[in-house]
Amino acid sequence: MATIDGRPAQYGITLKQLRELMETRGSEGVAKVNEYGGVQEICKKLYTSPSEGLSGSAVDMEHRRETFGSNTIPPKPPKTFLQLVWEALQDVTLIILEIAAIVSLGLSFYLASDESTPEAEDEGKHGWIEGLAILISVIVVVLVTAFNDYTKERQFRGLQNRIEGEHKFSVIRQGEVKQISVGDIVVGDICQVKYGDLLPADGIVIQSNDLKIDESSLTGESDHVKKGEGFDPMVLSGTHVMEGSGKMLVTAVGVNSQAGIIFTLLGAAVDQQEAEIKKKRKGEEEAAPVTGNSHVGMPGSVSENTPNKHTEASANHTSAPAAESHKKEKSVLQAKLTKLAIQIGYAGSSIAALTVVILIVQFCIEHFVMNGESWQVKHAKKLVRNFIIGVTVLVVAVPEGLPLAVTLSLAYSVKKMMKDNNLVRHLDACETMGNATAICSDKTGTLTTNRMTVVQSYICEKLSKTIPKFSDIPAHIGNMLIQAIAVNSAYTSRIMPPEEGDLFKQVGNKTECALLGFVQGIGKNYQTIRDDIPEETFKKVYTFNSVRKSMSTVIPRQGGGYRLFSKGASEIVLKKCAFIYGRDGHLEKFTREMQDRLVRQVIEPMACDGLRTISIAYRDFVPGKAEINQVHIDNEPNWDDEENIVNNLTCLCVVGIEDPVRDEVPDAIKKCQRAGITVRMVTGDNINTARSIATKCGIIKPGDDFLILEGKEFNRRIRDSNGEAQQHLLDKVWPKLRVLARSSPTDKYTLVKGIIDSKVSENREVVAVTGDGTNDGPALKKADVGFAMGIAGTDVAKEASDIILTDDNFTSIVKAVMWGRNVYDSIAKFLQFQLTVNVVAVIVAFIGACAVQDSPLKAVQMLWVNLIMDTLASLALATELPTPDLLLRKPYGRTKPLISRTMMKNILGQAVYQLTVIFTLLFVGDYLLDIPSGRGMTVPTQHFTIIFNTFVMMTLFNEINARKIHGQRNVFQGMFTNPIFYSIWLGTWVSQVVIIEFGDVAFSTAGLTVEQWLWCLFFGFGTLLWGQVVTTVPTRKIPKILSWGRGHPEEYTEAITLAEDKFDPDSQEGKKPRAGQILWIRGLTRLQTQVIGGELQERLIPVPYSKSSTDQAIRVVNAFRQGLDARYSDNPTLAEVLRKQTSLSKRLSQTSSIDYADNVMDELTIPEIDVERLSSHSHTETAV
Repeated sequence: MATIDGRPAQYGITLKQLRELMETRGSEGVAKVNEYGGVQEICKKLYTSPSEGLSGSAVDMEHRRETFGSNTIPPKPPKTFLQLVWEALQDVTLIILEIAAIVSLGLSFYLASDESTPEAEDEGKHGWIEGLAILISVIVVVLVTAFNDYTKERQFRGLQNRIEGEHKFSVIRQGEVKQISVGDIVVGDICQVKYGDLLPADGIVIQSNDLKIDESSLTGESDHVKKGEGFDPMVLSGTHVMEGSGKMLVTAVGVNSQAGIIFTLLGAAVDQQEAEIKKKRKGEEEAAPVTGNSHVGMPGSVSENTPNKHTEASANHTSAPAAESHKKEKSVLQAKLTKLAIQIGYAGSSIAALTVVILIVQFCIEHFVMNGESWQVKHAKKLVRNFIIGVTVLVVAVPEGLPLAVTLSLAYSVKKMMKDNNLVRHLDACETMGNATAICSDKTGTLTTNRMTVVQSYICEKLSKTIPKFSDIPAHIGNMLIQAIAVNSAYTSRIMPPEEGDLFKQVGNKTECALLGFVQGIGKNYQTIRDDIPEETFKKVYTFNSVRKSMSTVIPRQGGGYRLFSKGASEIVLKKCAFIYGRDGHLEKFTREMQDRLVRQVIEPMACDGLRTISIAYRDFVPGKAEINQVHIDNEPNWDDEENIVNNLTCLCVVGIEDPVRDEVPDAIKKCQRAGITVRMVTGDNINTARSIATKCGIIKPGDDFLILEGKEFNRRIRDSNGEAQQHLLDKVWPKLRVLARSSPTDKYTLVKGIIDSKVSENREVVAVTGDGTNDGPALKKADVGFAMGIAGTDVAKEASDIILTDDNFTSIVKAVMWGRNVYDSIAKFLQFQLTVNVVAVIVAFIGACAVQDSPLKAVQMLWVNLIMDTLASLALATELPTPDLLLRKPYGRTKPLISRTMMKNILGQAVYQLTVIFTLLFVGDYLLDIPSGRGMTVPTQHFTIIFNTFVMMTLFNEINARKIHGQRNVFQGMFTNPIFYSIWLGTWVSQVVIIEFGDVAFSTAGLTVEQWLWCLFFGFGTLLWGQVVTTVPTRKIPKILSWGRGHPEEYTEAITLAEDKFDPDSQEGKKPRAGQILWIRGLTRLQTQVIGGELQERLIPVPYSKSSTDQAIRVVNAFRQGLDARYSDNPTLAEVLRKQTSLSKRLSQTSSIDYADNVMDELTIPEIDVERLSSHSHTETAV
């Protein structure tokens, strides 16, 4: 018989049996597990041990992967370069240009054989060059766009892989707890699960303490499901642990887990789904049905012709809410850019249309009315050329480089921010952070080091400012205290030996680690007690959560009965105490008066020193004669009656735990305050502790007139008589509030929402929030930017966040502000540069067309200018590094215009200069420079070449001006720290020389003399001098109406939503936009989809925090649920298979999305989070 690693190669249970087992729930699941002989027996069949785990040998791991699969789900292959090229070709304006160029080419060949005059013959010879040049220019633009998308995609796949690689999970191997990467988990592993975890695989609970799981990602039910060996032992991948802890045996991984099965099923439907949508878009009435063929042979698959009423009902149910599709509010910059792009687009298209009309009318009047010519084919060529000029004006007017500038700037910043310990999960968060006006920060771990140590203790009426000796504590109390700490802490919390002279390493909950350190400090070992009392012997555990603010554990007592240990926030535990040990360990009644004295003399002084105070107590339940502080029991107490069980306790001690403020935090907070950002502290700690830490950090200063409130007082002030939070009441509180202590997760959410919704401040607040606990999720999600802690944070918090602080440090937030402001400024620089070129090029083409019947800038020349100002300038201006000066200005806020008055002054000032120069050259340049006039000529002339060259020179020098947007005089400052900028600048310069001297007919240029070159350079350099003149004009004198792109473009948002929607007849009845509107918005707002909130996020960062590949499956399921149900109710097979898995989520996390869902993303309904409910079940490590 074959053996692997000393055991039989054949497992006692098959993959198919395990999969069937995991499809059961509740009592059915318990019965199924018992059929196989119970969990212990299944462990034996899988050759694993509940206490020792797997051996971890490479041979064993590999064999398990071959038999049961690996814990990864293969990602969808990235788009190929050719696919990206094809996508880039879909651009409306490019398509129009391509058609016009092909018509122009066709006509030139047709006319070449039909020429009569020598001049026409000459034109016929070269006529094809213009058409070809335009085609080549289009190809260059397409290739550049595709290449940018391609590198972007690669960059973000790399980023995603890094995030995935960082997700670890606790498993037991060789009897030791090890942190391994989620992808390395195999069937047979014993995993330790704790509050805040996101489960990476399916499994069966072996042992649990008050374990509650949020299965909404699979079932759509938001209630937390209680799990336990005796009533519901099945836990599934992609679900969140909301309370408690336990151990599970992994039974299914990767594509064989419940989420993986659904994922694979959907894989088959994806392509047909996309085909469906395309067909629908083409206006086909009947969509082909999707077949439910799956890669996985599903047990008990339903036959194709069985109609499923449940599915049909569900289809009707889901299509209704889809109509009122609820979208997350767009980011600040995204909103302003969208509005701006639409305004520019409308202006550009109007002028382009006008140009074409004027050119054609002039042509017709001149040839057919004045000259009385009859129609000939050569006239068609002229008309096509006029059309091309119009389209080119449009191409130049529409800022295609804007999406590129935004993307490059964000991508560049994201990459650099990783070095500053900011892992950006949502691109737009990076830029929003630059506008932040308020930061609501946690205390523990963000402002403090999260290395907690017990520095004071109060035992038997004796207050020690150092750790006491064990001999100084009465023996029976000392032993009980050590047992209370060792047992009544999560067994995942432990203290590891230091590495090479370092401090002891704290693993798990830091408050518990401080208590365990206290046990070690008095010279005892907590591990020996844990070995004597393993978790399996616990009778009941009341795990810590933000409502209880305490944790209690019941264990069997020597001599019969039970002993309950409790620890938690001192004022809460002491209220439940009826007895206390006095001097020399004598038991005394704990009266109200003693309690008040203890609070006054011990707890408050500790809290004022910034210490967190924890009380430890116990209670005995005995079957025989009970002493005064014991309870007599005849039979098993009702452990669910928590109120009576955890009461009349005996207090053992009170300890003060220090969590020192990080050295660098006061300075970082000072920087924030100087930058105009208000820092508020929201903590679960005692108000005195919070006040002390806030003062040390510099959040409040002595003598300041600021509010420090407790959660209760905060709620009393902001809620009306019905208990509803009112915005006008909140507006009276939040501007002065600096510290919110003893706060619940709901308070944090209410505060954040209140500040965001408030209209008190002129520019509207933009709020960033930090959080680490599961219950911080709603506040993190609601905030404009949510920061989760990379080290102390739970998976739930990380998933709700936008940026993960990999070092849990507040200073990293300051770096994020700096990068965010830099992104905003980079885009503003690009806009200042681009809009100057747009204004000039469009006006020149328009007036040129009216005055000289031809645009002074030819189509190919305009495309080259477009390339300079779009692609190359966006590269050059988007890669500027941030400087500390960025933190010296106030944040812009939500409604400040994107293009400030200073920028508009620069744009208009430069446009006036450039237009003056160009029109002077156009109308009198031939006299001034003593050259033949180029007006009305069909062949390239020096006159028009000088106009083109001067325009490009002015554009290039203006690029240097555009580096400063706040009216600084030294535009060269920092220029040589950015090699990308000066390389591109010189490269463009050289290309321009080549184009002028060798462009000939293709670029409609004629070679220039040295003197003419010097004139062009003189005019170009003039922009720098003129820039200084413009800077002198005081900005205050400029009317406010000239600032552009302010506020949230609500009026445009709906149009965009519609244009992006995939025209689903259910959801868009009666809401169809005009065709013209769609054309515009689709062409223009690649900005919207490609860059900030849309595709990039969806396409390139498919997994939000990428907890595990299995989680990816849930995302897909979420995204497809409604689309499939609503569309394929006529095809019950697939729907029924999905139904069989579970009724999939009706809720979609607002932040998560995935590639395969691209086409149905917009139809999803995202309900508001039920915060009250979420927080009532939730927990936080910082609330003690």
